[in-house]
Amino acid sequence: MIDFLTQVLDFIRHLDVHLENIMRDYELMTYLILALIIFCETGLVVTPFLPGDSLLFAAGAITAKTGILNVWLLIPLLFCAAILGDNTNYFFGKYLGDKVFTRDYWFLKRKYIDQTHEFYEKHGGRTLIIARFVPIVRTFAPFVAGVGKMEYRKFIAYCVAGGIFWVTLLTLAGYFFGQIPIVKNNFEVVVIGIIGISVLPIVIEFARSKWGKKA
Repeated sequence: MIDFLTQVLDFIRHLDVHLENIMRDYELMTYLILALIIFCETGLVVTPFLPGDSLLFAAGAITAKTGILNVWLLIPLLFCAAILGDNTNYFFGKYLGDKVFTRDYWFLKRKYIDQTHEFYEKHGGRTLIIARFVPIVRTFAPFVAGVGKMEYRKFIAYCVAGGIFWVTLLTLAGYFFGQIPIVKNNFEVVVIGIIGISVLPIVIEFARSKWGKKA
């Protein structure tokens, strides 16, 4: 397990190098590989550690560098993978909800699910769109929406809106800015920066909650 996590960390740290090797080795099959990673990262609650934001940025950058893929085909393909992942997560949560959460567990109580449902009913759209840019939260948000039985019509509308914004913004950012010398020569720092910015909302919310309780 430790070796696996080490390999994942190495892949994320040197994302540009690994992704360029994948593109040159597999060429058009890279479309499927990238789509599968995005699907798993958004659709399976057991794989929240997979790269999302940084992968989109790197995919755009390496596409611009190698010319192997077409960015205007890549964007809609990754968008569809993200939406399919969200739907898988949503219906998985909806299916398991009544079966798994019929009683309280030490790590999760039924009242938390009810509170989540109420929260999504009130802030659902904003929550799903913001969650797109937050690692781990992005993976669990659709699942919790399904468990909380958020109305599907509302879920899919905000899911699509957030997905378009997320995939397009980060992929094009990599495509247009990834080959700038300062970005290209410090790609690892840029990737770490993207991850840091992504988790910033969690840090702010944690600090606000902690200081708020003290106040």
